[in-house]
Amino acid sequence: MTLNVAAGDLTQRTQAIVDRLIGLEGPLLPILHEVQDEFGFVPQESLPVIAEALNLSRAEVHGVMTFYHDYRNHPAGRHVLKICRAEACQSMGGDALAERVKKLLGIDFHQTTLDGSVTLEPVYCLGLCSCAPAAMLDGEIHGRLDGAAIDELVQEARK
Repeated sequence: MTLNVAAGDLTQRTQAIVDRLIGLEGPLLPILHEVQDEFGFVPQESLPVIAEALNLSRAEVHGVMTFYHDYRNHPAGRHVLKICRAEACQSMGGDALAERVKKLLGIDFHQTTLDGSVTLEPVYCLGLCSCAPAAMLDGEIHGRLDGAAIDELVQEARK
C-alpha cells in the first residue's frame, strides 16, 4: 500500500496540523496522532516538518514515534485488529488466541494481509482485564473471546 499524496501536499497538510497543535503543552504526541489520523500512518516526510517546528532533531521525533506501539510508519490495512498481549489476557488464553489469529490471517504482528484487508497489531492492555482475553477491531473492544468469537472477528475484518 502506498500513500497517494504529492510530497508538497503532504508537507502542507503536516504543517497545518503542527500549526494547529503547537500551542499545546507537550504537543509532539498529539501532533503524531493527528498526522496518523490524516494519512493512516506517520510518513517519514512528516518527521522533518514536525522536528523543525518543535525545535527537535528528526531522530528525537523518530525515537518517540517508534517507542509507542500505536504509531505506524506504513499504511495499515482497511481494518486494524489489535490483540491484547498483557498478563491478564495471556493468563486467560491470549497466547493461543493470538496464534490462532496469526494462522487465520497468514501474517504475524505488525503485518498486513496481502489483500490489504487486515493489519494485525499487538496491544499492551485494552483495560478489559476482567473480560480477558480481549481484542480491538477498528476501535471497537471485544472481550471474553474464545476460538469461535475470534474466528467471527477475523471473518468480519476480511470482508
